[in-house]
Amino acid sequence: MSVKKRIAITGASGKIGRVTVEWLEKAGYELFLIDKKEPLTSEHPAMIADLEDFGATLDALSSIGEDVYSRPEPAAFDAVVHLASIPHPRMIPDSDEFRNNMLATFNVFEASRRLGIKNIIWSSSEVPTGVPYDQWEPPYVPVDEHYPARGISIYALTKVLGEEMARQFCLNNPDMRITCLRLSNVMEPEEYAQFESWQDDPAVRLWNMWTYVDVRDVAQAIERALEYDVRGKDEFFITSDVTCMRTPTQELLDRYYPDVEQRKQFAGNESVLSSEKAMRVLGYRPAHRWTDSV
Repeated sequence: MSVKKRIAITGASGKIGRVTVEWLEKAGYELFLIDKKEPLTSEHPAMIADLEDFGATLDALSSIGEDVYSRPEPAAFDAVVHLASIPHPRMIPDSDEFRNNMLATFNVFEASRRLGIKNIIWSSSEVPTGVPYDQWEPPYVPVDEHYPARGISIYALTKVLGEEMARQFCLNNPDMRITCLRLSNVMEPEEYAQFESWQDDPAVRLWNMWTYVDVRDVAQAIERALEYDVRGKDEFFITSDVTCMRTPTQELLDRYYPDVEQRKQFAGNESVLSSEKAMRVLGYRPAHRWTDSV
């Protein structure tokens, strides 16, 4: 990377944020950390800001540190990585989760637009395709980006509406780029020990068809998206290339979804959620598998 790019990261102290900060730091980016709480590192300039407040969001995305007073360039950042959200349904009352996730996402999109920041990477999720899959039969497998949107939980609804909001922003601002990374269930290496407890009862993980993604692979996908210079809104599934089960995927599908259309034969424990588009377009390559750690 010849020119050091300036990247703002919201939710920088969270599960994904911590690893993304380390990853992008090693890749040579100049980082500015934004979160509701104290940053976990003092290695980078940071701001404590409530992204539900539009003024606070606009201020946070206006500068790195104190250079707002002397900065000559029109935009403080080359890109924003927006990770901040309530990450699961029913952690807080539904109306509070809806307000938090929707307001924060709108505020980041709109503040970026006003400040001339053209590139946003947003952490969407697998859930806009109808998770949990143990409540209804999906239309076909593998799950891909052509699936119809279905927000069953309030959390899922915020992701469905967030992706539509991203599309509208890019329609109305053709120079913007919003990349929606549909992350599967994000796992840290220390969480792999629990995978053994699922092996005797695959139904425990039926809710997302046995998928997951290593947090380090999420950080890799974010870097890939930062360097993907195509305008408009786009979406990509980011998953591991294997399931969390040792039982072959084809056997699991035949057992639990015998009537669902299968558009391919699955090899070994190949993931049911397909990252083929991310691999083909972004150059994403999942590199961390739970079976390597147990």
